[in-house]
Amino acid sequence: MIQTRLIPTGGAVCAPVVGKAELPCRVKQWELVEFAAQGSLAQIYRARPAGSPADRTANYAVKMLRPAWRDDPQAVRLLQRETLVGQLVSHPHLAPVLASSVLDPPRLLVMPWLEGASLRTRLDAGRQYDAAEALWIARQTAEALDALHAAGWMHGDVTPGNILVSPTGHVTLIDLSFARRRDETGSAADRPIMGTCHYIAPEYLTSALRGDIRSDIHSLGVVLFEMLSGRLPYPAADLAELATLQRQSAPPELARLAPHVPREVVRLVRRMIAKEPLRRPQSPRELIDRLVALEIGAFSSRAW
Repeated sequence: MIQTRLIPTGGAVCAPVVGKAELPCRVKQWELVEFAAQGSLAQIYRARPAGSPADRTANYAVKMLRPAWRDDPQAVRLLQRETLVGQLVSHPHLAPVLASSVLDPPRLLVMPWLEGASLRTRLDAGRQYDAAEALWIARQTAEALDALHAAGWMHGDVTPGNILVSPTGHVTLIDLSFARRRDETGSAADRPIMGTCHYIAPEYLTSALRGDIRSDIHSLGVVLFEMLSGRLPYPAADLAELATLQRQSAPPELARLAPHVPREVVRLVRRMIAKEPLRRPQSPRELIDRLVALEIGAFSSRAW
């Protein structure tokens, strides 16, 4: 695997090379102490303020554009967008942005360090969810969407990789890079890296190229479908195939794939992933109300 090696350079910026990381080292006002993750555009490090005692716990996460993307205009805009929304919208189920430095390289933002693993990691490890747990995760995610919606935003990239689950089950929706205001338009093809195309709502792939909060609800529906069934409704290889499947095929029946799932939950998932936005729940608040009722029923009937 290729990772980034960070070599101390006199207390200034760490120089990226290929290999194993040499940490700690300093980037601007932050001391990077542990490599945490690498995405398509950015790297994430566990960090503490520069000059902190060596035994101080690193309670911050520094997200920094990878060298190949540090001056790319679109990548910079995405980091700026995440900074803007992460500082404007505050909610227990949204990752806040505490500080940022995006005007000059190395471009970075700072968030609290959150313990846990992404839902993607858990699913890839074979984690199976019963209806009660899946509804619990979906409801917390919907609450984050409701906070964004109330502030005039949508998330734009609801996927298992952007849903962080703590050891106690607390959910945090992360990565606000693709967040959009209600009046903004755009295409799924605007993204520089399309690693999450399976969760994109059909309206993003039509000639209208428009989406709104109901597009986020569709994406969350796909996540819920995957948690309950262990598979995607449209396992496409790329955007073109996904568009064809969404246009020509109905999703498989969740009741057949997961016969243990209560019928009312199956009906809600079917509504959430409906091709037409008008057939879905029309707001996160409407969705939350339904999820709460189903969640209570699922937990009350669960065999402990």
